[in-house]
Amino acid sequence: MATGTEQTQVIEEIEPFEAAAEIKDGGIVLVDTREPHEYQEAHLEGGKLVPPAMLADQIETVAPDKSARTLVYCRSGNRSGIAAAQMQRMGYTNVASVAGGIIAWQEQGLPVIAAQGLTPEQRERYSRHTLLPEVGVDGQLKLLNAKVLLLGAGGLGAPTALYLAAAGIGTLGLVDDDVVDASNLQRQVIHNTERIGVPKTESARLTIEALNPDVDVVEHNFRLNSSNIVEILSEYDVIVDGADNFPTRYLLNDASVRLRKPVVSASILSFDGQISTFVPFEGPCYRCLYPTPPPAELAPSCSANGVLGVMAGTMGLLQANEVLKLVLGIGEPLIGRLLLFEALSTRFTELKVRRDPNCPICGPDAPEIADEDLGKFPDYDAFCAG
Repeated sequence: MATGTEQTQVIEEIEPFEAAAEIKDGGIVLVDTREPHEYQEAHLEGGKLVPPAMLADQIETVAPDKSARTLVYCRSGNRSGIAAAQMQRMGYTNVASVAGGIIAWQEQGLPVIAAQGLTPEQRERYSRHTLLPEVGVDGQLKLLNAKVLLLGAGGLGAPTALYLAAAGIGTLGLVDDDVVDASNLQRQVIHNTERIGVPKTESARLTIEALNPDVDVVEHNFRLNSSNIVEILSEYDVIVDGADNFPTRYLLNDASVRLRKPVVSASILSFDGQISTFVPFEGPCYRCLYPTPPPAELAPSCSANGVLGVMAGTMGLLQANEVLKLVLGIGEPLIGRLLLFEALSTRFTELKVRRDPNCPICGPDAPEIADEDLGKFPDYDAFCAG
């Protein structure tokens, strides 16, 4: 088949099975005109990598005989067609583009050399990740090996869990002692009507398993307290704070600082949300931001004050984004930054937050705290009772 370019230049285009037959017969120069991270994901045996931007400088080294039969392929056939046209302008007289690229090649059942560590099904599922230079195959393997704990399988935990599962986080732990209620369904999108009365961890697990069988879901169908939190947190790499009460947030903060576990914390109420990432000793901790809990009248719950359902999705997805950056080691996590979101005006505001040198948990002079005293203040029991 032949295709025309803007300059009415005729480019030979052949089907993958035709290219495979030519390659088998020998005497072929095979050029892979993709980016290095794409080549690493999967390539054809004998393919010589020449990225598009380097074609003019490198092609004569890879293919010095301009009269030799040369086949060019890319991911879907577009870049290879452009490369073939460029090569013809450079004097190559027997060059062809492989139609459909490596995607069509694989669809026709032809062999490729694939990256180690990913199954063929995983290469397909996560292909949009591995195409990203910042992720690639190595990054996807990091995600598959990561262990993330979510405190709460409710409003924030639902969207966070869904997108972390879709991204291929290998182990997701879910902590929640509640059951699905009809009033949850306005925002807790991981549950459904048929699961009213079912434990939230079980409901979330069923949804995640249907979405991505690569994910191992661990149910912690109980409430965290000072007697179990250190043991639970020790098993995970990153913690997602979707708790709906201050005692749990302070308990989580103190234990995560002790164990040096990063926490992605968010909260929502009415039309407002906020999020920050706490990495112990790299930035402030939760107590640096909120040294003492607010009076109960200044911290009403969603059940008392209401919340716009999409607020949970907005802030939960920001939490998932923070987790992926932490696991992959890319971008700029919200360390030392508090991001505020106001839904009615669709406005984000960023505030800088610094470590408190007098913080009783992460400060340089912070005292040792017994496990049973994690999360407590001298008068904290009275506050909680109130």
